[in-house]
Amino acid sequence: MLIDDLHTVLPDDRIVRDPDVLRSYAHDEAEWAPYGEPVALVRPRTADEVQATVRQCIKHGTPIVPRGAGTGLSGGANALSGCVVLATDRMTAIKEIDPVERLAVVEPGVVNDDLRAACAEHGLWYPPDPASSPWSTIGGNVATNAGGVCCVKYGVTRDYVLGLQIVTGTGELVRLGRRTAKGVAGYDLAGLMVGSEGTLGVITEITVRLRAKRAPEATVAGYFDSTVAAGEAAAAIRAAGIVPSALELVDRHCLAAVDAWKNMGLSADANVVLLGRSDVPGGHEAAVMVECFEKAGATWAAQSTDEAEADALFAARRLAYPALERLGPVLTEDVCVPTHLVPDMLARIDAAAQRHNTQIANIAHIGDGNLHPLLITPSGDDDAQRRAQAAFDDIVADALALGGTVTGEHGVGLLKRPGLEKELGPAVLDLHQAVKNALDPHGILNPGKVVGGPLSGNSTE
Repeated sequence: MLIDDLHTVLPDDRIVRDPDVLRSYAHDEAEWAPYGEPVALVRPRTADEVQATVRQCIKHGTPIVPRGAGTGLSGGANALSGCVVLATDRMTAIKEIDPVERLAVVEPGVVNDDLRAACAEHGLWYPPDPASSPWSTIGGNVATNAGGVCCVKYGVTRDYVLGLQIVTGTGELVRLGRRTAKGVAGYDLAGLMVGSEGTLGVITEITVRLRAKRAPEATVAGYFDSTVAAGEAAAAIRAAGIVPSALELVDRHCLAAVDAWKNMGLSADANVVLLGRSDVPGGHEAAVMVECFEKAGATWAAQSTDEAEADALFAARRLAYPALERLGPVLTEDVCVPTHLVPDMLARIDAAAQRHNTQIANIAHIGDGNLHPLLITPSGDDDAQRRAQAAFDDIVADALALGGTVTGEHGVGLLKRPGLEKELGPAVLDLHQAVKNALDPHGILNPGKVVGGPLSGNSTE
């Protein structure tokens, strides 16, 4: 039996069967995504233990669902009935920080902010900064190709992954990628793993590129009467040739939710807040951003002179999602459109809210066109949930009609599978499935996610 065999290859404390613990590890933060009941949770501490777990799952034909901190928003880490959930949250070693080569080697359970803090001690910086950075892990960030606030200028997780150690779908422990500044030998298999959501291999170690610590940022803020006007300001900044180090939108629904939770007093003066940052010395970029805000119709715009105030505004941006969750189940969108079409997309989101009588709050990495409409429904209101799902589908269709994509950073998981099919089309989906079949010939690695497949397992105990 699977559980008996796992006990022969792993220390007993690595295997968890307690039903309450299993339930807590059975899903990520995507409240609307389905999940099943795992047969066991495995929490390995070494790559060899990951390999041993995968090999036993292959032997028994049991699906294995890799998981980091569970902060995902698409259902990518959701359990299948009868699966083994493999959580890498105990693999937390920062093995190396090399200030000469500007790289770090970490285990997948290292928390994003912990890596950033460790790098800062060497005068270095790891840029990708998802809103969940105080809790999300580097392994999960790699699995979903996470983005973040500063990625408008500095890129997403994919741009910083040099190499990986993984356990393959055949149970081999292999290294992919490189440590050198350049390298073009063979296919980019390390790059293929980034964003694959555990469907092609289980990550056991990551080598990431680092940057030198950057200059202090100047913060600008603008108040707007509508998301469309804020979108026009963002488009104007791009047209002016400015690439800010952050450009974020927070609408009135988010501001009110944060105020109700944290009493920060942000929602009294604005329907929409646009937050920009520049790390270019001299202040020219910040001044141009303020000018763009004003020309787009900002009711107020200025560069902040109070660092604590500026940090509070960005803290509110990060608090928006958990604040809204206090109001009811949240269905989270993650569409991305060409930056010059952001105003059009924001107008279409407003129209979808009206058409389906659904409350939609908006936060956005607006500088790179990555929008996060958050659809909120009262708990237990089935009709409201049906209307919200219809609005969700319309937003996906509108993003694709504008030449956009169904996900900019949260991944496909379960929630975006129908949208992915529409975005890619049958021929390209077949290519994805061929890669999946080649690297996971037994079909056990997070089946049912991204490219489809069964949503239940065949585990025996």
